[in-house]
Amino acid sequence: MPLETREFDPTRYLTSDTAIEEYLAATFEDGTSAEIADALGVVARARGMTDLAKDTGLSRQALYKALSKEANPEFATILKVIEALGYRLSVVRAGHDKAA
Repeated sequence: MPLETREFDPTRYLTSDTAIEEYLAATFEDGTSAEIADALGVVARARGMTDLAKDTGLSRQALYKALSKEANPEFATILKVIEALGYRLSVVRAGHDKAA
């Protein structure tokens, strides 16, 4: 009997603000721009793309397109999404933790 598998869906595990924050922090720490856009898309789907579209003023279709692995969204779009999700960007020098 063949083993049944299904595609991994990270939105199933992003059920709390803490989980989302850790997921985004890990991606921003060492992810590529495409991985960061995709991670924001995953969080947007977990939180609700319709609400995010209202909060950003962008259409759902534009968000799906901008927040995919193949996308190269404008920085302004990324900032709108981050803000609408309730987060903000901060800069820390490489190799320096906030706790240090």
